[in-house]
This record gives sequence, structure tokens and C-alpha cells, in this order.
Amino acid sequence: MEFRHLGRSGLMVSEISYGNWITHGSQVEEDAATACVRAALETGITTFDTADVYANTKAEEVLGRALRGERREGLEIFTKVYWPTGPGRNDRGLSRKHIMESINGSLRRLQTDYVDLYQAHRYDHSTPLEETMEAFADVVHSGKAHYIGVSEWTASEIRQAHRLARELRVPLVSNQPQYSILWRVIETEVIPTSEELGLGQIVWSPMAQGALSGKYLPGQPPPAGSRATDEKSGASFIAKFLTDDVLTRVQQLKPLAEQAGLTMPQLAIAWVLQNPNVSSAIIGASRPEQVHDNVKAAGVQLDAGLLKAIDDIFDPIVERDAAKTQSPPQRP
Repeated sequence: MEFRHLGRSGLMVSEISYGNWITHGSQVEEDAATACVRAALETGITTFDTADVYANTKAEEVLGRALRGERREGLEIFTKVYWPTGPGRNDRGLSRKHIMESINGSLRRLQTDYVDLYQAHRYDHSTPLEETMEAFADVVHSGKAHYIGVSEWTASEIRQAHRLARELRVPLVSNQPQYSILWRVIETEVIPTSEELGLGQIVWSPMAQGALSGKYLPGQPPPAGSRATDEKSGASFIAKFLTDDVLTRVQQLKPLAEQAGLTMPQLAIAWVLQNPNVSSAIIGASRPEQVHDNVKAAGVQLDAGLLKAIDDIFDPIVERDAAKTQSPPQRP
């Protein structure tokens, strides 16, 4: 495993991090989830990402149990707050009330005294940013989190938050966006702003929900048991990538991956790690062997010719519109 700084902070994170968005507490049984976490640890992953909303808080509980007994100082545990975790009006968003209550709930479920990174899972247009940032600062100053980050915030939102973070003396160090060969909306505005301000990207869905794995074929139905056939596993998220045009182009990656000595999933993960502003790429898994395969993307250097060949294949269909980075206009 290779390690990188999270932005310009002193925190080191594993290049490949393990996330449990649509697996733990919902898609797979707990024994299988625990086996995947053990596989992550065995392969050198030290960075684990979750959120209070995943599986309606169950994902945090599963991760907490899976990491029990591990040396806490040797782990980087990340979680998030914003999406609804209960029926009440204040069980959502980034109000001071919800942030302060949510961090306590997350720590209890994760069985830890602190998280290394506490992230705003979206921007809350219903709460003054000053209120949100003051609450995050209090979380850090109380020792319940070491750093703060955001997820899917625009460049303008990141800049405003960074200004307040400096005034409040709290380390805002990261953004967690979707990023892949197919989805590059952060490249024109978010990444340049993050580089200027010292934030690193912790990217999710580097395999475009699995569309870049090569297992989905043009003109054929999705394989039985795959993510695309299960709404609980994120079928709605992958649907936009499962067009014949996209899948035909994805098949053209196979000889390029073979040329590089990589599987197609490894190539997709290695591609996002070529961006120097990416601190870590999040992988998920339902089986330990997926973890063992995907971590081989760490430390891989792709040559310029290979990167150009990838661009030549996908340039006509790549999503680059910076406006696709957005949060709900109102609390969900």
C-alpha cells in the first residue's frame, strides 16, 4: 500500500480507502462485511469511510464492530453528516443541533472516541454557513474529530467554507466527490480551487459504480446479482452509465489494461490516482477477493501514451459539466 497526505495537512491516508456505502448493513450479511474489512486491513488499507445515513445508521455499527480490537492510532476513520437519519425536521441538514447530535451518534455506533475526519455530506442551503462551520469547529475543538471535510461541494462553496475555517482555526482539508474516467465534473473548478486552498480529494465511485469493470456488455442485460439488478445496491446510480455507447467504449479498455498488466477495475482506480490532487480512492466490496484485486492499483504509474489512449476513447462522452456538482436546494 502507498500513502498520501490528505490535502496539505499532515494526515497520511492510504491511497486506497475502504468505504461501506451500499454494502454494510444492507447488501451483504455482517459476516461478509467483516471479512471485507479484514481483507482491507490485511492489504494495508488504514483509511475507512462511512456515513451516518448509510443503511440508516447500520453501516457505522457494522464498521465499528469490524474494527473492534484494532489499534485505533493506526486507523483513519471518516464519517459524514447531512442526509436524514430520523423522521424529525431536525434529523437532517447541517444545523448546529443536527451536527452536535449526529457526531455523538456516529461515535457511539463506531465505538470510538473520535473520528479522524468529519465531513459535510452535502451543502445545506437551509442553514447559514457560519452556523455550520462554527458547529464543526466546536466538534474539532472538543476532540471529537481531528479534521473536517466536505462532499460534493462546489468550488464557490469550498472557498467560502475555507475562509470561515481559517477564521475559526479549524482544519478543512478535504472534499469527497464522485470522480472517474467517465465523470470528471470536478476537473475544471473544484480541483483548481482545492489545490489553491490545500484540500485533497477522497474520490468515490472510481469505477463509475462498476460500469468500468468490464462485466456489463453492450446489448446484453446486466449479469444476475450485479449492482444494476438490485435497487438496494445502487441500480439507480449506475443506470446512467449503462448505455450501449458507454459500454462499447468500456470494452476498448480491455487491451489497454492488459498492456499495463492490470485488470479493468485496477486500471479505473489507478486512473483517478494519477491526479495529484486525489489523496485517496474509495473502493467498496461484497467479497474479500474484490478488495485483494482492487488494492493492486495502489502505486501504479500510467504512462502518458496510455492516458491519451483512454482519453481518445472516452472524450466524446465524458461528463465534464461543473454544474453537475450540486446539493439539494432544500433539506431532503
